[in-house]
Amino acid sequence: MQYRKNIRNNEDLSLMGFGCMRFPSKGLGIDEGRSIQMIRDAVKLGINYFDTAYVYYNGNSETILGKALSAGLRKNVNIATKLPHYLVRREKDIERMFATQLKRLQTDYIDYYLIHSLSDISGWKRLVDLGITEWIIEKKKQGIIKNIGFSFHGTSEKFVELIDCYDWDFVQIQYNYLDINNQAGKQGLEYAYKKGLPVIIMEPLRGGKLVNEISSMCKELINKNNFQEAELGLAWVFNHPEVTVVLSGMSDEKQLSDNCKYTDLYQANSLSSEDLELVEKIRSIITKDIKVPCTGCRYCMPCPSSVDIPGCFTAYNEKYIMKGNRGIPDYLKSIGAFTGYAGNAGKCINCGKCKPNCPQSIDIPEELNQVKKEMEGPIFKIAVFALKFLLKRKSNSN
Repeated sequence: MQYRKNIRNNEDLSLMGFGCMRFPSKGLGIDEGRSIQMIRDAVKLGINYFDTAYVYYNGNSETILGKALSAGLRKNVNIATKLPHYLVRREKDIERMFATQLKRLQTDYIDYYLIHSLSDISGWKRLVDLGITEWIIEKKKQGIIKNIGFSFHGTSEKFVELIDCYDWDFVQIQYNYLDINNQAGKQGLEYAYKKGLPVIIMEPLRGGKLVNEISSMCKELINKNNFQEAELGLAWVFNHPEVTVVLSGMSDEKQLSDNCKYTDLYQANSLSSEDLELVEKIRSIITKDIKVPCTGCRYCMPCPSSVDIPGCFTAYNEKYIMKGNRGIPDYLKSIGAFTGYAGNAGKCINCGKCKPNCPQSIDIPEELNQVKKEMEGPIFKIAVFALKFLLKRKSNSN
């Protein structure tokens, strides 16, 4: 197993981290026995970073991880879990949820604690008003929380704002060879690294989409160049020296074995120019069906109506470039359903202020109108209402 230094505290972390969100299934639920054994096998293979969250599998992810590590393994690994800030309404919610997590995980401390899915600074400021900074200071003083960070699904601009607003110990972002300009992207990765923060990578294979949902042409090209689909995707992320840990949600034993093997094959800056050209070819094939040639440069921002223009186009393009992905989940996640602001295309008032600033000469208002037509139908409106209602209901019941 390859290890990389946490540049903040000099701790050795396994390059491959175990993401506890895609356990083996059994019927309609989790195969608990296999999941526990896979976690224990992962420790034997050298993995020392396990990532879970309060809401994964309705809490069962933390419970299973706690059971797996209770057999004398806890001291050998780092547990990362997350506070669902979107369920926090009162100061006491923070402590109550954290206590529940410690109980589920059968531990008295958390190595890497994250604010789950922060998308903008308003979400953090709300927690600050509830007293979270004092709470963090006290927990770190007691040694109950070792490192504090956040996971992120917003834009690179908002990511930079969040990094600069607090003295974080680490960050977690989505990054893969398709998301160079999406979400935090390459800009966010490099900014965090320059700030001296370890960067934990999630979705290196886009939840398996870069393995299962790419075209046969892409698969043939990858295999012809002596790579497996997952191997190439992971190797590309491993190639970045700014990356500390790469999380993989492994759902069977072969994935665990293969992924650990890949960490021994690929170091930082180890891919050849031919390998990198291959990735560029694959990216070009996948993205040839994009509808809007937006590069995420954000020259069109800020929008007077608070439309997240690059975010809208990213989700819209996603509808077309990956098999089986209709883009609506990404649109919901980044444009209003889980954030403190609404940045959906329907807010555009056709003022035209963005058009002169676009290097790609995109007719932004016209394209946003098309996004609205295709992405904001009855299903979108019902989904936004239902999600916000359920989150509010769940928060009030806790």
